[in-house]
Amino acid sequence: MAKNPSNGIESVSRRTVLAAGGTALGITLAGCMSDENPNQGSGGGGNGSGGGSSGDIVITGSSTVYPVTVAMAEEYQKENPDVNISVDSTGTGGGFENHFIPGNSDINGASRPISEEEQQAAEENGVNPIEFQVASDALTFAVNNEADWIDCLTFDEIAQIWGPNGAQTWSDVNSEWPDEPFELYGPASTSGTFDWVTENVIGERGSHRSDYEGTEDDNIIIQGIEGSQYAMGYFGYSYYLENEDAIKALAIEENEGDGCTEPSLENASDGSYPLARPLLVYAAEESLQNPAVADFMRYYIENSSSDLVSQIGYVPANEELVEENLTKLEEATEGGSSGGNASEGNDTSGGY
Repeated sequence: MAKNPSNGIESVSRRTVLAAGGTALGITLAGCMSDENPNQGSGGGGNGSGGGSSGDIVITGSSTVYPVTVAMAEEYQKENPDVNISVDSTGTGGGFENHFIPGNSDINGASRPISEEEQQAAEENGVNPIEFQVASDALTFAVNNEADWIDCLTFDEIAQIWGPNGAQTWSDVNSEWPDEPFELYGPASTSGTFDWVTENVIGERGSHRSDYEGTEDDNIIIQGIEGSQYAMGYFGYSYYLENEDAIKALAIEENEGDGCTEPSLENASDGSYPLARPLLVYAAEESLQNPAVADFMRYYIENSSSDLVSQIGYVPANEELVEENLTKLEEATEGGSSGGNASEGNDTSGGY
């Protein structure tokens, strides 16, 4: 891998990371977790910090955030070979419910803010989630390359297609579209991307249709779209960027007359893309008392503004956000609540 001269971090191939899909990628990492036999979070154990850390770190959560976390873990372990980091793509909600809230993971990636119910359940279980925004995403809807009848989707059309009792054929939405049934591929209901689209586009929590191919492996969504002229799906922009020759991304129009805006890092960064959203990681305050977890989290935050993030396909954090995150981390590792457990200020532009 080539050195990035601007930050000293070796670039990580998106193809290497994304090809792993929903499975845990071995980087000297622990094996893939299961609900029946999850790895235990590190809690307050471990020893050492900064270039000499040792111990175990368990990370679960969003498949969207997963490529960034894997890349950060891989780079960190080059400097800290005695730290064993397990990264598993479980979906945002699946990670919270099955691993992070029970105390079996130290960090959970999230493509939407933690819910009030999840926050309450964590606190009742003695887990205090600390929120760090680490990147921004241009959530992407895509179709087959042969779908020459469509280049842009409105929020209303998305709701007609993906809402409960959704349209069955393309012509149900637009009479100029083919009278052919949809083949729909998307994230599973445990996914933060599923939740984000449901709440922010369709308009009501729990109002997403269920008769589609749901999966936590974004590569399966890509393959489904590529395999049928009448297919559609959605996922994080990074997965589109790796497959941009194989499928077609759709521009998005939020309100009639706004005009269609294509998904891109630039449009996500300036907030002009309607489906721009923040990408988050939550660390358990209790786990941050482990110097290895705290040191890795500090490394993650400091490098969230680097080219490593944009190489994967997301918008890096700006320096103001990095400093805000470092302040949260410092307060949490000093043993006091940082106040970062509430979902504050997560607008769709992601603060970039």
